[in-house]
Amino acid sequence: MDDRKNSSVNEFILAGLTKRPELQLPLFLLFLVIYVVTVIGNLGMITLIGLSSHLHTPMYYFLSSLSFIDVCYSTVITPKMLVNFVTEKNIISYPECMTQLYFFLGFGIAECHMLAAMAYDRYVAICKPLLYNVIMSSHMCLWLTMGVYILGIIGSTIHTGFMMKLFFCKTSVINHYFCDLYPLLQLSCSSIYVNEILVLSLSTFNIFIPSLAILASYIFIFISILHIRSTEGRSKAFSTCSSHISAVTLFYGSVAFMYLQPSKVNSMDQGKVSSVFYTTVIPMLNPMIYSLRNKDVKFALKKILESRTRS
Repeated sequence: MDDRKNSSVNEFILAGLTKRPELQLPLFLLFLVIYVVTVIGNLGMITLIGLSSHLHTPMYYFLSSLSFIDVCYSTVITPKMLVNFVTEKNIISYPECMTQLYFFLGFGIAECHMLAAMAYDRYVAICKPLLYNVIMSSHMCLWLTMGVYILGIIGSTIHTGFMMKLFFCKTSVINHYFCDLYPLLQLSCSSIYVNEILVLSLSTFNIFIPSLAILASYIFIFISILHIRSTEGRSKAFSTCSSHISAVTLFYGSVAFMYLQPSKVNSMDQGKVSSVFYTTVIPMLNPMIYSLRNKDVKFALKKILESRTRS
C-alpha cells in the first residue's frame, strides 16, 4: 500500500472519547474491564457450546459464531483505544487506519447478517418445528455462516477500496476513537459524493434489509405463539426468542443511528456515544444476555462445573 499516492497524510491522530485528562485513567480502567469481560464471556460461550454435546444444535452453532464475531469485532477497536488513553498523542498510521477500518466493517457487517440468520433459525424452530431438522441441516447452517462472512468481506472491501482512493490533506486529526467511515470522510480534500452514496446504500442493505428479515421472522413467530394454547408452551416459545430480541434491539438501534443518515447530519460527538455501544458494550453484553435467559446454557455450565469439581 503506497500511502503517498492517496494522501499527503502518512499518519492520523485520533481525537479519542474525551479531551479531559482527569477522565483518561478512569476510562482506561472501565474499558479494560469491559474488554476482559468481553473476551472471557465470548470465548467462554464458544468453549461451553463446544464441550456440551446437547448444545450442538443450529441455534447454538449460530450463537458460537456470533461470539466469535464479537471477540474479533471488539479486538479490532478496544486494544488501540486502551493504548490511546495512556499516551499523549493518539497516533495511528495510514496503513493501520485502513486495516482497522477494513476489519471493523467486515466484522460489523457480518454481525448484522448473523443476527438475521439467528432470527431465521428461531422462525423455523417455532413456526415449522416438524421440519426444523430438515431445513436447518448442517449444510444449511454452513452455507448461512459462509454467506454472512462473504457479505462482510465484500462490504468492507468496497468501503475500504473507495476510501483509499480519497486524498487526505485537510488535517490529520480524526474526530473519533477509531478509524470509522464518516470521521475519515470529513478529512478528505477530494469529492466524497461516491463514498457517501456507498455508505448510505450499503448501510441500507446491511442494516435495513436484515432488520426487515428479523422483523418478518418475529411477526410470524408471534402469530405462531398466539396459536399455542398452553401458557407454558407460550412462555417456553417466547423465552427462546427474548434473548435474541434484546441483542438485536441494542445492536441495530445504535448502528442505525450512526450510519443511516448523511454525514452532514451526523454529529460525531453523538456518534462516539453510539459507537461505544456497538463496538464495546454490546459484544460484552451478548454472552450475558444469552446465558442469563437461557436454561440450556445454565444447565451446561452447571454440568461442566460439577464434573470439574468431582475430578
